[in-house]
Amino acid sequence: MMYPNQMPGNWKGCPPGYMNNAGYPMGAHYQNEALVKTIQNCEATCEHMNEHLKKQPSCDQRGRQMMLLRDCADICGLTAVYVARGSMFAKYAAALCACICQACGQECARFPDQMSQNCAMVCLHCAQECSAFAGSM
Repeated sequence: MMYPNQMPGNWKGCPPGYMNNAGYPMGAHYQNEALVKTIQNCEATCEHMNEHLKKQPSCDQRGRQMMLLRDCADICGLTAVYVARGSMFAKYAAALCACICQACGQECARFPDQMSQNCAMVCLHCAQECSAFAGSM
């Protein structure tokens, strides 16, 4: 197990106050509803697209796309929860979410079928919204 002071690269550590819950808003119930819905839509779209591709005869030629779809759906699920509850880590999750959604969207855009094109549009929109949210870190 790695601790923040052992993280590789340019790890900046946890946000101030993470040990004493100082970053959590009191009484917040649901924050950034529009962003949460955008992220949840991306999660659902990627899950659906991945399931669709599993049934296609060409699925063996779309391994990278399928891996990115799973990664995108997973990070979107986590990010939506963090953003909705106002987690002090929400912006960090959103920054990673933006990166993965961007990669997934670009990969999906490479394929001409309508479902891939739609998925690309959804992922790239989510990446843009998450990046804007995370930009105020």
